[in-house]
Amino acid sequence: MSQKGGIVQRWRCVCAYDGTEYTGWQKQPTRDSVQDTIEGALVKIFQTSVRTVGAGRTDAGVHANGQVFHFDYNWKHGAGKMLQAFRSFFPSDISPLTIEPVSHDFHALSSSKGKSYIYRAVRGWAMPQDERFCISLKNQKIDLKAMREASFFFLGKHDFSSFAASRGKGEKENPEKEIWRIEVDFYGEELKFHVEGSGFLYKMVRSMVGGLLEVGRGKIDSKKIKEVLESKKRTEIIVSAPAKGLCLEKVFYS
Repeated sequence: MSQKGGIVQRWRCVCAYDGTEYTGWQKQPTRDSVQDTIEGALVKIFQTSVRTVGAGRTDAGVHANGQVFHFDYNWKHGAGKMLQAFRSFFPSDISPLTIEPVSHDFHALSSSKGKSYIYRAVRGWAMPQDERFCISLKNQKIDLKAMREASFFFLGKHDFSSFAASRGKGEKENPEKEIWRIEVDFYGEELKFHVEGSGFLYKMVRSMVGGLLEVGRGKIDSKKIKEVLESKKRTEIIVSAPAKGLCLEKVFYS
């Protein structure tokens, strides 16, 4: 790969964003995704179109504290100056955290070994400054023990077809994923679901959380989660939790 006759440099960037006003990470014809916005800023900085590759797609309304993307460009002023430029041209709801030059062996998507997500909910009603990033449990009573028991069924390698939604357009993905870690706990008034795994299907984490919340509310038995998982078929019992409570925390690389 070359740029103006030379070897082009690959850059790895980690960024955070408030996904409330975006249609997700992936580029859209409407140009209102996180990726579209970042690439628009890069045009202003580099005075040329630069293609970015993200570590994965986050859904509309989902946030990130550790999204990773790469791009190729010969920049002569160092990573620090590039980070300053990014901070000047990115909107306030997208924050570049780190930038570093990497070899062409690195690929934000295919080099990824797994991801970590956190889903947030609060007892009662969320404060205004938090309302964009969590759901309110209002007057609902939540059985933490039951949710923890149900969460254990997700651990390990499974076909997660029953906890995924179709993206349409004939897109198909291997439904077998491995969950390494799942924790459910209250931290004061905040309820957190921490999920780590090899990869995630469309709306998979939100569907897992939605199922666990139904267990916590006493609407379904914890063993029903196991039954639905083993069925490998989507059912109306599982409703995806709202997007705004979900945040991509970290992408893992070897």
